[in-house]
Amino acid sequence: MRNTNFHHKRWLVKKTNEDYIKYLMKVCCISYPLAQILINRGIKTPDAVSYFIEPTLAKLYDPFEIKGIQKAKEIIVSAIKSGKKILIHGDYDTDGLTATAIMVITLKRIGADVIYFIPHRLTDGYGFNNKGVEYAKKLGVSLIITVDCGISSHKTVKMAKENGISVVITDHHEPLRDDKGKIILPEAEAIVNPLLSNENKPNISGSTVALKLAMALLGIEETIDFFDLACLGTIADMVPLVGDSRVIAKEGLKIINTQPRVGIKALKDVSSIKNITAKLLSFTLIPRINASGRIDNAEQVIKLFLTEDYEEAILLAKKLNDLNMKRQQIEEEVFQEAVHIVQKKGYEHCIIVASEGWHEGVVGIVASRLMEIFYRPTFVMKIMGDITKGSARSIPPFDIYSGLCNCKDILLSFGGHRQAAGVTLKTKYIKEFEKRMNKIIKQSLTQEEMIPFLTIDASIALKDVNFSLVNEISKLEPFGYGNPEPLFGTKAMEVINPRIVGNNHLKMFLKHNSIVLDAIGFEMGNIISTLKYLEKVDAVYTPIINEWEGNKLLQLRLYALRESI
Repeated sequence: MRNTNFHHKRWLVKKTNEDYIKYLMKVCCISYPLAQILINRGIKTPDAVSYFIEPTLAKLYDPFEIKGIQKAKEIIVSAIKSGKKILIHGDYDTDGLTATAIMVITLKRIGADVIYFIPHRLTDGYGFNNKGVEYAKKLGVSLIITVDCGISSHKTVKMAKENGISVVITDHHEPLRDDKGKIILPEAEAIVNPLLSNENKPNISGSTVALKLAMALLGIEETIDFFDLACLGTIADMVPLVGDSRVIAKEGLKIINTQPRVGIKALKDVSSIKNITAKLLSFTLIPRINASGRIDNAEQVIKLFLTEDYEEAILLAKKLNDLNMKRQQIEEEVFQEAVHIVQKKGYEHCIIVASEGWHEGVVGIVASRLMEIFYRPTFVMKIMGDITKGSARSIPPFDIYSGLCNCKDILLSFGGHRQAAGVTLKTKYIKEFEKRMNKIIKQSLTQEEMIPFLTIDASIALKDVNFSLVNEISKLEPFGYGNPEPLFGTKAMEVINPRIVGNNHLKMFLKHNSIVLDAIGFEMGNIISTLKYLEKVDAVYTPIINEWEGNKLLQLRLYALRESI
């Protein structure tokens, strides 16, 4: 029974200079575990600790630090003064939809004649496209402002200019590069993209780029009520919750929980949730917002965000809820078929599955699920005759956008980030694409990097787990991508009274020296038979406070167990 690792992962304990931990503890008046966690996350100076623990509005960086934002402001203000019609061209995911709402409300506040266009996933395709330009021309638009798209739309920008329409691009995606790695930009009147600035700042969401432009136009104080929308876009797009994104997530969650706009209140009511965390948003509101863009027309989401009529909002929210249920059914069917294909054909360094019958709107979610199960960069694609389109999701060590750049000679189009991307190619190149991608990943990653890993922030004794530690950890909220809940590890613990509760949850007490604490492992009931034969276990967990009938209980939320050696 040696080396039992119930989740088949590498356990990596981050180690830091002991003297430096003690220095940070003393200067910042924080505990050993908290100092260790902060250092692990690159927060290594007293100023950085202060910034992270207290993310306030005053700590947001100046929007004018983003290259192109001053020019964009001048073009927009000039267009408004001249009475020109402006179109906001968004996108159909949560980040693109929230960015659209932010810009529409902003321009209305300063007297603009503004309309919006959201492409339909199935008929118009992704991002800034010709349909949007045609719509703008039809309605006499003089200026198009893109949000969360446009940085790679060279032909569409050219088409707009040929039709006498100016374009301002706001985006956060990677720009195209030539064979020598030089950035190639569309010929827009202004381009606002933090990736083009020279500052060493973390990437922000498309909705936050829109928020930054709103700040440049209105001032920070007049944009506070947009933080809920930018928060949704940030969490949905899995932007690291550090820097400005951390401030926006924290302030946005505060608004969503205390003074939500009418549309978000209706969505909360339909979802039957009250107090929302960043993690909960990903399982409740965001899937409902995304559902419309996946299998229907996403313009109804903009109506939901803009309305001040609760009855209208409830009707729209209920429709989104119904669409989400429909999306879940479609997704499950595609997922089961995709798993069957993977098991039948096998896989090497990546997973590529394609079928004619799949719904284009769910391939991204299915790719995420397959990636988590098989721990390989994954492509799930829909075959549409000679053309195949799909979505990609990657494991942390592999930059999937970079991988696609190395296959661009056989791709019709692609775009995205390090961990997620969209791709279109000719159907006849699927096998060649799979061969190439397998080779690229094999050359990029070691065998060890292809094994799932669990990063442990600190190895501690059970006596160090107390209410004070849990309260300290809460200062790190909101948790999410780039700032996960901290994980602790303790070795050689005795298992007392293991049992299954609820829907296959593992409940027990863990004893370390003289300390005994309650522990629960959600959906870990299948390992109970193995536990009975082990003398001691190592555990990875997050300490929490479990409130039940007015009582507060210190509890370990388990993530992994293995036999202690």
